[in-house]
Amino acid sequence: MDGQIQGAAETLSGVNITLTMTSLCLSVTLSALDMTIVTTAVPAIVASLKSTAGYVWVGSAFILGFTAVTPIWGSVADLFGRRPIILIALSIFLVGSLLCAIAPHMDALITGRAVQGIGASGMGVMVNTIICDMFSLRDRGLYLAITSVIWAVGSALGPVLGGVFTTRLNWRWCFWINLPLGAVVFIVLLFCLRVPSPNTSVVAGLKAIDWTGSVFCVGGALMVLLGLDFGDEAYPWSSAAVICLIVFGIALIGIFLVNEWKLAANPIIPLRLLSSWSKVCAYGVFSLNAYVLIGFTYYLPLYSQSVLGADALTSGLHLLPLIVSCSLSAACAGVFIQRTGKYRPLMYAAQVLLTLGSGLFIDLEFEQNIKKLVIFEILAGVGVGLNIEAPVIAAQASTTVRDTAAVVATMGFLRSIATAVSVVAGGVIFQNVMRSENLALVDQLGQQLAGQFDGENASANVDKIAALPSDQGVLVRQAYFKALRTVWIMYVAIAGVASVLTLFVGEYHLSNERNEVVLGVDREEPRTMAQTSQAADPPIELTRRRQNAGS
Repeated sequence: MDGQIQGAAETLSGVNITLTMTSLCLSVTLSALDMTIVTTAVPAIVASLKSTAGYVWVGSAFILGFTAVTPIWGSVADLFGRRPIILIALSIFLVGSLLCAIAPHMDALITGRAVQGIGASGMGVMVNTIICDMFSLRDRGLYLAITSVIWAVGSALGPVLGGVFTTRLNWRWCFWINLPLGAVVFIVLLFCLRVPSPNTSVVAGLKAIDWTGSVFCVGGALMVLLGLDFGDEAYPWSSAAVICLIVFGIALIGIFLVNEWKLAANPIIPLRLLSSWSKVCAYGVFSLNAYVLIGFTYYLPLYSQSVLGADALTSGLHLLPLIVSCSLSAACAGVFIQRTGKYRPLMYAAQVLLTLGSGLFIDLEFEQNIKKLVIFEILAGVGVGLNIEAPVIAAQASTTVRDTAAVVATMGFLRSIATAVSVVAGGVIFQNVMRSENLALVDQLGQQLAGQFDGENASANVDKIAALPSDQGVLVRQAYFKALRTVWIMYVAIAGVASVLTLFVGEYHLSNERNEVVLGVDREEPRTMAQTSQAADPPIELTRRRQNAGS
């Protein structure tokens, strides 16, 4: 039988867990670093390859590849097993890294970055899925928090390492470094990873893949993301190209959902994942919090450089309170869930702190003391960190272990989409306010000088503020301050919506038993190793009402 598994009941030793977790964490580090490592290397890359055409795609190609295929990895891993799929994903990532390292021209580099993104996407989904397979619902929060912390730290360190490699060695070392580290991870996972393996033949597995859904999903996601990338960069937002990409992309995603609902035998995103308000709200809270977090990490450095007059390095340091507080609170949240078996108190506290912290950004005054900014960042960072894994645990607890990989992949896909939309929405608001403020700047600076800080030019010309006379510099900084305050208002509103959704997330029992994973084409309903799975228990409130009604 294709659904039969091997090794389901193996007991993991401490050494095996340590080696496996170390290799998984290193996989996360590689993915996180490569998402941001090129940001400081782009000027050197452009000079080395003697091409400015398409340089913006050095970063975008990775994100496009990463996002578009994220939902597919979970479904494929359910058919073929975790170990072969994470090894394939890692191999794809290393091939992409090699292509980037030896790229003779910009087109080759962009292709390599897209391949890297596809592989990194699979690594991210598989790392979290394997952790969920290895540990019980109650224990996995701690280990998921560890990978979240590493992701946050790796993303923050990426630009720093990119700068070091570029200035001390060569920009190509941003990619060469992945090969020896990736090889070590590959060997450790190959020999030490102990997870169930299905007896699925290649032919049967390929036949079972939802190819139609995959085409609709990848096509729709790519069209939406390309539309967002092109908007106000390659084409105006009102252009037919941008509108058609976004509209038809959304239409394809709609067709994809219908296919998953009515036609697919092995759906990529089973709609049973969204079969109750509690489940929908868990996904909503996770996505909206990611929306807010990426917004702050993207626009706080702009605030530091434009309003506070910080240089690039100092603006990065100004972001540390947010990143550090988010990472530490995520680790604390994992410990809390492991010890108490509760996640809703964390979600409530998190949303209060996030809404309060982000709301206080609106209360900042022009040229205010940096200490207040740090305090507000810490409040918002703790709010985000406490709620990084709780919605994932809630979504997994509300369904069976059969859908573990689907939950992880769906969460990752929604997070990537939310991240892309967040940056674009913040940019649109920022540019519109700067455009309106530019009318007043023209009177004081003149048309030519004020035009450098108009709309889409404002982000690129922050470094030119320092060259202005002090009185003109103050006027320009005030314009940036007003524009970014409007951006903060948008993120506060999103945090508020997430807070409301949190109220509708149910409390589910978190079992201490590690669930037996059933994989393959003919997967059956799962059982725990004690044959009494509680992973899909009804919410505690509903259980109590039934007990009271019965008595």
